[in-house]
Amino acid sequence: MNYIHEGHTRFDMNNNQIRLFVKIAESGSFTKAGLALNMTQPAVSRAISALESELAVKLLLRDRRSGLMLTDIGKRVLIIFREILNGFDKVEQEISAEKGLEKGLIRIGAFPVASAYFVPKIIRSITEKYPEIEIVLYEGSVAEVKEWLETRFIDVGFIIPPQEEFATIPLYREKLYAVLPGDHPLREKHVICVKDLEDEPMLICRAGYEPPVVDLFLRGGSKLNVKYEVNSYMTALNMVKEGLAVGVMSQLSLLSPPPNVIIKELAPDAYRDIHLAVHTLEETSIAVRLFMDTALQLFSGAELSVL
Repeated sequence: MNYIHEGHTRFDMNNNQIRLFVKIAESGSFTKAGLALNMTQPAVSRAISALESELAVKLLLRDRRSGLMLTDIGKRVLIIFREILNGFDKVEQEISAEKGLEKGLIRIGAFPVASAYFVPKIIRSITEKYPEIEIVLYEGSVAEVKEWLETRFIDVGFIIPPQEEFATIPLYREKLYAVLPGDHPLREKHVICVKDLEDEPMLICRAGYEPPVVDLFLRGGSKLNVKYEVNSYMTALNMVKEGLAVGVMSQLSLLSPPPNVIIKELAPDAYRDIHLAVHTLEETSIAVRLFMDTALQLFSGAELSVL
């Protein structure tokens, strides 16, 4: 129900309606959302119809081919509803903390290398001390992680700068290396100069590698001859192994290289920074701050070599 009060419409939505709509939007299914919230499908349909009637707008469209889709206003409302739910969660966490109990939900977004290297250690450290904290991980590309942050789908993300729209904290700086096939003519050199790679067919991973690699070749006064672009660092390593190209890759993606792949130092040195990102540091919940503090304690200033 909505009310007119001093010329403004006041909506009488409840927490359950908001959580239900967000769950439907994220799962793409009335049935899945109902199962998650212990509601029958007729009850889900009635609740969403009541919400759309109260707001006097259509939030969801049903399409035979595409299934459930958000309308334009539905997409905008989804972001606001997520902010509201985050507010509810922060209140619950503050009350729990006052009682000496650490509780809460942390939704993390990470690209594959960051997910594999950082997240398991952070989760173990947190859950050992605070078993009531729930952690949900979403893996995707750097671009997807930034989109999830923008739409409030996640609370904290691992990203690669540059970016300006989020508050970030530097977490880790990883070195870049030249990656060669085992029989490559440059295999005897201890250090590969960028000039040595000028005429080589190069392979680049899209997951945040492009800016530091382009900068490396500019600083080295060499032309970057990109022949292949891939999303997966494992695909990149196997393409190098087959002699299809030479790569410039980060140390975290080179912890378990396949056989017949050679890793060499680069000149000039090159690095890739990994940051933790949130919307604003002031708005982060107790649980998210705990996650970020734990990550910094475990990894800030850590050094790793793949040679």
